[in-house]
Formats: sequence, structure tokens, C-alpha cells
Amino acid sequence: MIRSMTGYGRVQQFIDGFNILLEIKSVNHRFYEFSARVPRLYGYVEEKLKAYMQGYISRGKVDVFLTIESIEGVNVDVQLNYHLAESYIAALRELRNKFNLIDDISVANIAHNNDIFTVTKPPENENLIWNAVKKAADSAIAEFVNMRTLEGERLKNDIAQRAEKILGFVDIIEQRSPATVEEYRARLTQHMKEVLLDIKLDENRILMEAALYADKTSVTEETVRLKSHFKQFSLMLEAEEPVGRKLDFLMQEMNREANTIGSKALDLDIASVVVEIKAELEKIREQIQNIE
Repeated sequence: MIRSMTGYGRVQQFIDGFNILLEIKSVNHRFYEFSARVPRLYGYVEEKLKAYMQGYISRGKVDVFLTIESIEGVNVDVQLNYHLAESYIAALRELRNKFNLIDDISVANIAHNNDIFTVTKPPENENLIWNAVKKAADSAIAEFVNMRTLEGERLKNDIAQRAEKILGFVDIIEQRSPATVEEYRARLTQHMKEVLLDIKLDENRILMEAALYADKTSVTEETVRLKSHFKQFSLMLEAEEPVGRKLDFLMQEMNREANTIGSKALDLDIASVVVEIKAELEKIREQIQNIE
């Protein structure tokens, strides 16, 4: 399945007592390159994310932004300092009796004294946090991969159309090539007649010259190889694994064949078709740079 190297995915979820925001984006790169912005307290998550995401991404420069916030009250233990609370209450009663005040001692009044409560949080469980991040990552990666797949399908369709166009040009060259030999033989015969006037022409010599010309300008091997390359190309476009590097290599071979045809072609019509082929190959090459 053809996938683009450009993608984006974002998710914000509340998982296992944590508010997690995870954002993934990627652009073209020759290899898999990973960088992340992770809260310092959770720095150990970065390497885990890098290895985990490599299972879904083979190429591209990937940037990840991660925030983790612990939700208040989750896994928090609140204990009351009874001795201190009793001391507060006794002091308030003494104040009431001493100055004959209205008795409005209540739980709410006592609770304003924060020091009578002890709030403790258990040490954070790294495995629990990683599993929470991984769950969020799964959702973000699914969106990210889906975008890459949709863009890859668009690239595939564009490349396939251009490949068909090039094969049409190759057919033109194959049809035109034999005619150039016959035209050369006719021009050579006419030229010899003009030079030799009434002297009888050596037909064998003309045939030999035409044969040499045909051998020199023949592009049959190149057009056959070019068609063969495109068959491989079509198979790669349907492959399940990443094929960006293979396509790039095959594109170099196609360019080499096109250049050879261009150097051999002494016919203006064929030369102009080769220009069209090379232009389309360049457009395909640009598209391939985006493929994973």
C-alpha cells in the first residue's frame, strides 16, 4: 500500500487519571528520524514512543508533541491530623467563652486551616503512565496513518496516469523507429544518384549503409527495458510494504534508458517524444520523493 511521508494526527484523551495530548506530524526524509517534546518529568516516555512508532513508520521526519497532566483527586490520599484539629477547636471554644462570642464553630470553619490535612500522592507508576500514553498514541497514529494512506493513494493515481502516458510515448518511438531507417535509405539513394549522375548505383553498398545506420540508431533494447521497468513499477505500486526507495532506484534506471534513447535518436520526431518522456519521468520522480 502506497503511503505518503507527509501526515498529521492529534488526540486528547483522559486515560487512567491523566489528561494526555499527543500530536504527530511528519515530512519527507530519507530515513526514519524521530524528535519529541515531552515534559521533563516524563522524559523516559520519549524513547519508548520512538521505538513504538517505528512499528508504523519506516521513513519520514517525525515530530511528536506530548503533554501529560495528572487529574486532581485521582490516587490522592487525604488524612486528617486529629490532634491538630482538636487543638484548633479547643482554641476557638476558648475564644468564644473569653469574649462571649456567638458559637459558629463548624466543619467549614475548621477546614479553612489547611495544615490539619495531610495530602499524599503515591509515586507515579511508569508502566501505568506509559500504557496511558500508548493508548493515546494508538488513536493519534491511526489518524496519522490514515492521512498518509489517503495522500499515498492520490500520489499512486497520479504516478500511474503518468506511467501510462510514458508507455504511449514509447509505443510512438517503436512505431517511428523502423520508418527512420527506410527514410535514411531513400535519402542516401537520392544523394548518391545526384552525385554519381549516370553511373550505376551499388545497391548492396546502399543496403549495407542503411543496415549500419539501423544498428547505430536502434533503440529496441532500450524501449524493451523501459517497458520492463514499468511492469516492475506497477507491481511495486500495489505492494503492501514501503517501496519508496525501490521506486526511486527504478526511476534512475528509467531515466538512464530515456537518456540513451535520446542520444541515439537522429530523428527529430523521436527526439521530441524523448523530451516528453523525460519531462513526465521528472514529474514522477518528484512524486516518489513523497512516498514512504
